[in-house]
Amino acid sequence: MAALCLEELLARAEQREAEPHRSVAVQKELELEFDLGNLLALDRNPPPSVPRAQRESRLCSLARDNTQLLVAQLWGLPAGRAEGATGPLVAQLPEPSYRLPREKPLPRPRPPTRWEQFARLKGIRRRKRTSLVWDEAAKQWRRRWGYERAGGDPARDWLIEVPAGADPHEDQFAKRLRDKREKVARNEFNRLRNIARGALPGRGLHPTGHQSRAELGRATQVARVSTASLGRFQPRLPKEPAAPPPRGGKKRHFQPLLGDLAAERSRQLELLRGLGSKKPPLDLTRAVNKQLREEDAQAAAGKGKKRGQRGKRGRQRPGGGKGPAGGKGKKGGAPRRRQQQQRLAGRKRS
Repeated sequence: MAALCLEELLARAEQREAEPHRSVAVQKELELEFDLGNLLALDRNPPPSVPRAQRESRLCSLARDNTQLLVAQLWGLPAGRAEGATGPLVAQLPEPSYRLPREKPLPRPRPPTRWEQFARLKGIRRRKRTSLVWDEAAKQWRRRWGYERAGGDPARDWLIEVPAGADPHEDQFAKRLRDKREKVARNEFNRLRNIARGALPGRGLHPTGHQSRAELGRATQVARVSTASLGRFQPRLPKEPAAPPPRGGKKRHFQPLLGDLAAERSRQLELLRGLGSKKPPLDLTRAVNKQLREEDAQAAAGKGKKRGQRGKRGRQRPGGGKGPAGGKGKKGGAPRRRQQQQRLAGRKRS
C-alpha cells in the first residue's frame, strides 16, 4: 500500500514538472476595474459557458487570472521598506473609491466628562505611566507597585542604618522582620473585625476568641440562615437547641388527599349539614357577651341620675364590689357568663 502511494506521488510530481508554467500576462476582452484601496477587482466579462463537469476548474482558472491582474496593479504602486533595508516591502495603498456597506452604524463620539472638560480648560494633560520600570539594582524590568517592585524590596538590603536613639547592639534585621509580622497580624485582626461588623452590625462580636454564649449563639444563627434555603437543610451542631419558629404567623397546614377516608367523610358531611341547615349555628360565647352588654346598658340607663348626684359613691354596689354583679372588674362577670351559657344551652336542647 505504501509502495502504491509513493508511486502515485512520484507520478503526480513528474506531471507537474511537465506542465508549462503559466504566464503572468493575462489577456481580457474587457479591462478590469480596480479599487486598490479595498483590494477589489471587478470583472465585466461574461462568464464562459462550459459543461457542468468542467465548471469548477474553469472558475478556479478565472479567479487565478483576476488575482494575477490585481497583484500586477499592486506592484505598480509606490513601495518602501518597513524596517530598514532588510525589512519587508510595503506598498502604499491609495484611498478607496467604493464605499462598502457596514453591518452597524458608526459609533457616536462619547461626550466628555466634567473632569475632561476641566482638564481641557486648564490645559491639564493626563500622562499614563507604565506598570514596569527599570530596576538598576536587579538589572531587569520590575513592577512599579506591589510584590517584587523595583527598588522596594527591603529584604535585599545588606546594610541597615541604625536610627538615632536606638540600641546600637540591637539586630535591625530581626526588628524589621518582627515589625512586619506585627503589621500582618494587625491587618488580619482588622479584617476579621470588619467581617464581624458586617455579619452582626452593632452586636460587638470580637474575632479574638472572647465571645460570650449569647454572641456565639447569634453568630451561629446568622451563619445558619445565610444559606440559600435559610438554614432548612443545615445540619445542627451537638447540643444545639431547636430553632425558634419562623416569624410571620403560623403556617397553614393542609390535610392529606389520600389516607383517612373516615375523617374525610365526616368533614364533608359536617360541611353539607351546615350548608343545608336553615338556622345559623349558635355561638354561645358571642350570644352571652351580647346579652351581658344589653343588661349592663339597661342598668346604666336606669341609674344614671343617681350616679350623677352621688358621685363616686353612687357607683358602689350593695355587695361592696365595683362590677355589674358584685365582683371586682372582669372577675365579677365570670359567674354571670357561665349562667347565661347554661341557660342558652338548655334552650338549644329543648
